[in-house]
Amino acid sequence: MGAPTPSGRWIPLVWGLVACALIAQIIYPLVSGNSRDGVTVAVVALLAAASIVHAVIARGPAWTLVLVAATAGLGLAAEMIGTATGFPFGSYFYATDRLGPDILGVPAVVPLAWTAGFYPIWCAVGYVLERTRTSPKWRSSQRIVITAAGMVGWDLYLDTQMVTDGQWTWTSGNSGLPGIPSIPFTNYLGWFATALIMAVVIEYVGKRFDTRSKYGPRVSDAAPVVLFMWTWLGSALAHAALLEGDELKYSAIYGFCAMGIVGIPLAWMWTWQPREDSVTV
Repeated sequence: MGAPTPSGRWIPLVWGLVACALIAQIIYPLVSGNSRDGVTVAVVALLAAASIVHAVIARGPAWTLVLVAATAGLGLAAEMIGTATGFPFGSYFYATDRLGPDILGVPAVVPLAWTAGFYPIWCAVGYVLERTRTSPKWRSSQRIVITAAGMVGWDLYLDTQMVTDGQWTWTSGNSGLPGIPSIPFTNYLGWFATALIMAVVIEYVGKRFDTRSKYGPRVSDAAPVVLFMWTWLGSALAHAALLEGDELKYSAIYGFCAMGIVGIPLAWMWTWQPREDSVTV
């Protein structure tokens, strides 16, 4: 038996972080008050850590720096502008002293949520596109747009759940989706635009540093794909049956359908098409 590759040595850590993140999310509906706030922070931190560690071993440290800068960095900038001006998400504010220290009114954990949400979606979209007959000429632009749409789907879960829990509140009187009046429709447009910029940066800047196909055995995207599937299906179940809140019943449907743009073909390919993974992670 050969010695594990340098990347392979970190595989147990990735799966350990994934497992802890899933356990924390299972605990979330079982607690309330300060305990739930602590679990919320833990979930975000664990998901972000799993994404970052996987990105380092699968695509290299330089690519991961681009990922963090594009998601956490641009995400923080968008949140700071958003809370100060109401653009691009609408007028909203965060609850104080619930999610830990803040940066100019934005909880410091929030930028990590952008990374934690973006990376699994990015990997899931890539998995689907690599196994379709999509022309390589158009694959980059398709990945950018579909990833941004997937982020909106994730936000349909995230914002509705956090608003229901009182973590942040919109103050604009703009109309929202049927069944979710507390979140203005402009929020989803803002999410799409912000995620689109992130995806453009990662696609065209990050590809210069991606070591995925250059050195050593290819590390699969099994871990982020599992996180995507868990988020897509688990959030739908939680909103429909495990969490209290009238708007959550609607976000279960909206989020399932929107993320299903990626999730349905991904589930079919993951189940029925052979995988070309040289390292399982």
